[in-house]
Amino acid sequence: MKSELRDYFDRHLQQVMAQLPPRVHELLEDVTMYVEDHPSRRVLQEMGVRRRSQLCGLYTGIPLTQRHVELSGVLSDAIYIYREGILAQAQDRHGRIDEDELHRQIRITVLHELGHYHGLDERELRELGY
Repeated sequence: MKSELRDYFDRHLQQVMAQLPPRVHELLEDVTMYVEDHPSRRVLQEMGVRRRSQLCGLYTGIPLTQRHVELSGVLSDAIYIYREGILAQAQDRHGRIDEDELHRQIRITVLHELGHYHGLDERELRELGY
């Protein structure tokens, strides 16, 4: 990904993050958020996704609802935000990025992955609009 497009995305990500409620920021203190251009081939294979632009985000870890004391020593929770997937979702039919849609897709992706952290599955997140 070109550095200009990466910088463009990151500026918009910062704008969206600044608009999220303080409670979301508190939740993000408990889970690391990484921003990457796109998912690795391994992730695509594990998720059963063919094109890397189809994946906007990913939560890895053990949801809060499934934790117990015997799970000590497991890897930390992480949320991955994928620029390429979100930018693809924000394009209009002419391939131009709609900034309002970009903000919406960033917000949806961050909240969607936080939902997984809290134990919500895909069906529950769809019902909530994420």
